[in-house]
Amino acid sequence: MSQNPECVFCKIAAGVIPAAIVHQDATAVAFLDIHPLAPGHLLIVPRDHITSMSDLPAETSAALARLFPRLGEAARVAGGAEGYNILLNNGTVAGQFVEHLHFHVIPRRGDDGLGFRWVSGSYAEGEAERIRAAVTAALKR
Repeated sequence: MSQNPECVFCKIAAGVIPAAIVHQDATAVAFLDIHPLAPGHLLIVPRDHITSMSDLPAETSAALARLFPRLGEAARVAGGAEGYNILLNNGTVAGQFVEHLHFHVIPRRGDDGLGFRWVSGSYAEGEAERIRAAVTAALKR
């Protein structure tokens, strides 16, 4: 198991720093976020020090994904919510402040004031095909 001794999430996974842990197994640890956006806001982190999705091994990815429905529903019920988001901020520009891959499970209510304020756009003539081709090429690497 690869851990970074300076990483706060590695320290939580190793039991060095206390956290309100709700689940742990050989691959991951889930605990309450200390700065919750809603009651029941969880973080799911791999035990190994992995900084981004591009470094995530397939078997770890599968193990983490299997946790999402169970932990999502548990957080939703515990938070008295109607639904939940599962979010990943991958990279500093995307809002990742801790350089250890982590998924947020955020229980949601209709009146919680949270939400995405994205401004959607549209593709210019030929742009969608160019982007599709670029994504397809990147997948072949």
